[in-house]
Amino acid sequence: MAHPLVTQLRFTRGEWRRGLKPVTAEEAARRFAPINPIAWMIGHLAWQEQRYFVELAQGKVVVPEIKQFGYGKELSVPPLDEAWRWWRAVTEAADEYLDTIDGKELTRPWKRDTSGETPGTRLHRTTYHYWFHLGESQAVRQLLGHTKLPTFVGGFRGAQYRPER
Repeated sequence: MAHPLVTQLRFTRGEWRRGLKPVTAEEAARRFAPINPIAWMIGHLAWQEQRYFVELAQGKVVVPEIKQFGYGKELSVPPLDEAWRWWRAVTEAADEYLDTIDGKELTRPWKRDTSGETPGTRLHRTTYHYWFHLGESQAVRQLLGHTKLPTFVGGFRGAQYRPER
C-alpha cells in the first residue's frame, strides 16, 4: 500500500488531469501574460517530478526534453499532446520509486540531492506545486471563456484518510 503522502500526490495528479481535460491544444498554447500557458505548466510539473522522483531518487532521466521547463528557463510552449505524453512517461517512472518508499525513507535525503531536503519534503513541495498551478490553470480557463469549471475538490474514494503506519 502506498505511503499516505504518495496517495495525496496521486489524488492531486488526478485533480490536475480533471481540471485540464476540456482544454484544447490551441487553448493550452495561449498565454495571458504574466501567466504561463497551460502546456508549459504541464511540462513544468513533469520537469519537477522527473527532477525529484526519477533523476534524484533513481539516477535516470526518461524525458530529456522537459529540462527546458525547469525553474528559471526561458518560456517554451510544447504542443499539448506532447506535453501530456511527457507528463505520463515521467509520472509512470516516478511511480516506480514512489511505490517503494516508506516513512523512514522519507526522512533520509537522497545521495544525489545536495539541497538538504528530504524525499518527504520533496513530496510535499510537489503536491503543493500542483495545487498552485491547478489554480493558475483554472484562471487561464476562465480567461479563455470556459464555464462549468470544477468548483470543488473531487471525490476522495481512492484517497481516504488513513494514519501512517
